[in-house]
Amino acid sequence: MTPTLDQLHEARTAVDTPLFSGLPGDVDVSFEFFPPKTEKMEEQLWDAVQQLKPLAPSFVSVTYGAGGSTRERTHATVARIISEANMPAAAHLTCVGASKAEIREVAEQYWEAGVRHIVALRGDAGEPGAPFTPHPEGFATAADLVAGLKEIADFDISVAAYPETHPDADCPQADIDNLKRKLDAGASRAISQFFFSADKFFAFRDQLAASGIEQPVLPGILPVTNVAQARKFAGACGAEIPEWMDGLFEGLDAKPAARKLVAATVAAELCRRLYAGGVRDFHFYTLNRPELAYAICHMLGKRPVGGIA
Repeated sequence: MTPTLDQLHEARTAVDTPLFSGLPGDVDVSFEFFPPKTEKMEEQLWDAVQQLKPLAPSFVSVTYGAGGSTRERTHATVARIISEANMPAAAHLTCVGASKAEIREVAEQYWEAGVRHIVALRGDAGEPGAPFTPHPEGFATAADLVAGLKEIADFDISVAAYPETHPDADCPQADIDNLKRKLDAGASRAISQFFFSADKFFAFRDQLAASGIEQPVLPGILPVTNVAQARKFAGACGAEIPEWMDGLFEGLDAKPAARKLVAATVAAELCRRLYAGGVRDFHFYTLNRPELAYAICHMLGKRPVGGIA
């Protein structure tokens, strides 16, 4: 009987070299956290920072709530990471709900606190589906924000990229053109929104090269333990959740440990495919839970500096 294509693929899988065999650990990693709302959450965040610090991340970033709702907590968290953990930390900053003068004040406070890296974002209105409306005395676009920050101080600036196109963009090329404007305004790199298909990232990378973009784009990796929550995130940024992911997590609602194992496996395989395609720099959306990011980094060959976990 002649084997089907699926059978041939399975047979090849049976004899392939293990995905994570012999990786040299030649990757750079960075991690995103969100600012804590309570004392307990602050303890959880600090534990996450301490667990991931031995991996010597190139930087960690701290998010900024819609409309500047977490401005003070973001500032305090970034300042503490720099002063107490001695790690390079980037603060998120958005255009939402702030005048140029207010953004200047925030940026100057960051600089005084030792922050040299800003993740500059247009930001969203806060309500799902609500259109972005710039502050009448503020920056209208992320590119304008980047240019404005560069006038304040010589910040290292990262911006956002969307492998599956931002929902507000007219078309993929318009989205890429917007990314180029942000980079041309002075950004050093882009961090991608999360995605679940290596092929889509590679296609996006090719499109960027064809558009003359040479700055690095770090793939954003989100280990998913809650598909419903991930769909909510995806709806706001244009990412696609593959149908097969629902099946993997089905029946695990009451089994958190199993969900974590599945999540780490899925994200690690994506990272391995990206690695095979030449990616050596990964950015992890940790949701302040370090275990999955740490496990994935370990599978990619990343080890604690000095061998201390």
